[in-house]
Amino acid sequence: MEILKEINVVKEVIKKIKSNNQSIGFVPTMGYLHEGHLSLLKKAKEKSDVLFLSIFVNPIQFGPNEDLDKYPRDLERDVELAKKAGVDYIFFPNELKMYPPGYSTYVMVEKFTEGLCGAKRLGHFKGVSTIVLKLFNIIRPDIAVFGKKDAQQLRVIEKMVEDLNLDIEILGGEIVREKDGLALSSRNKYLTLEERKEAVVLNKSLELAELLIYKGEKNSNVIIEKVEEFINSNSNFGKIDYVEIVDYKNFEKISELSGEILIAIAVYIGNTRLIDNRILNL
Repeated sequence: MEILKEINVVKEVIKKIKSNNQSIGFVPTMGYLHEGHLSLLKKAKEKSDVLFLSIFVNPIQFGPNEDLDKYPRDLERDVELAKKAGVDYIFFPNELKMYPPGYSTYVMVEKFTEGLCGAKRLGHFKGVSTIVLKLFNIIRPDIAVFGKKDAQQLRVIEKMVEDLNLDIEILGGEIVREKDGLALSSRNKYLTLEERKEAVVLNKSLELAELLIYKGEKNSNVIIEKVEEFINSNSNFGKIDYVEIVDYKNFEKISELSGEILIAIAVYIGNTRLIDNRILNL
């Protein structure tokens, strides 16, 4: 496994790989790898000849009051996990390489970024789509894998690839959870012991939503109200950021449930913002 820090070096490596008619699988991350990331790497490795991982804490997807400075970082640990996962190359650029002085080009996927996290984290998805497109142009993957825990991000990337006619297959990796149901996230590290115990309220509230739906409830407002009630009554530290139900394909709010839907929630447990979701076919 090699760690590459220079864009021109990566491009030379890519040329050699392409000249050998080898396919490239790619998983972009911000590091501090966990089992969720490793499941994405496994999926990418199964589908490609050469596996690339990028580690870059992207500053332009963080808002002014978000956790850029304290976002967990541990390159040595990440390298060991990447080796075990069969990664061939890690792209590990610094901020100046990705955004040199005078940088002024950004990518924005409209409509799909207006609700959910897009409404709460202004500019977030502009930062995400910009860095992902830059990474795609540098690494030129044949397939790229993104986690379904960030369902809105996955759809934004799918839409960007479709609209810009990129020859990349986007795959979604299933959410990986702790034994008690908490979705794995690098931000779980911020939780205190008591907050960690309480964080299971996210998954449990989504289980409630599923139960209501499979019992016949199709009114999204009723389901949202029940989910919010559950979170508020089973949480001392929790503060709801949003609970929403949208059509998964176009991310429009729906009043009556049908087709493929996304139930998405964001909750602050203490000072830590956690997200979770369910994608259901009805």
